[in-house]
Amino acid sequence: QLKSVAETISIQQALNTSRQVFYVSAGGFDTHNGQTGILPFLQQQIAGALAAFKAAMIEIGHWNDTVVFTASDFGRTTIDNGDGTDHGWGGHHFVAGGQVAGRRLYGSFPNADTNSDAYMPTRGRLIPTVSVEQYAATIGRWFGLTDSELATALPRLNQFNDSNLGFLG
Repeated sequence: QLKSVAETISIQQALNTSRQVFYVSAGGFDTHNGQTGILPFLQQQIAGALAAFKAAMIEIGHWNDTVVFTASDFGRTTIDNGDGTDHGWGGHHFVAGGQVAGRRLYGSFPNADTNSDAYMPTRGRLIPTVSVEQYAATIGRWFGLTDSELATALPRLNQFNDSNLGFLG
């Protein structure tokens, strides 16, 4: 999928587009069982695909114009169920690109005490500290959206103290 995205970006001028948005997907992360055998393979697939995509973007001179980020409709629990993990709430995601202020953590990294306030009281479900709206607003600003446009596109954005996480220049 990322190869097709790279090929489409490489003909951006011929398509007469200045901004493009692409969605790709990777399945198999619903690891209720067999997680120790499945997860490393999935992570290797993603790492290889992203490395190849980054190399392609650098080769065609578009890495500084590219933002890649992950999203999911749910997280995983931090306590296993014996053979995997169950559906959770919070999770960790990454953002990459030539203008991304990398090697930083946005939000908070939970401590290992699943009885702490960072977790819900069942099975180590993380409580998110950064919303998807905050990530979207940061990327939306990079795309050139105004505060008014962001408020329309992300009506819950005003519920968060920080609408720009600062990971993009």
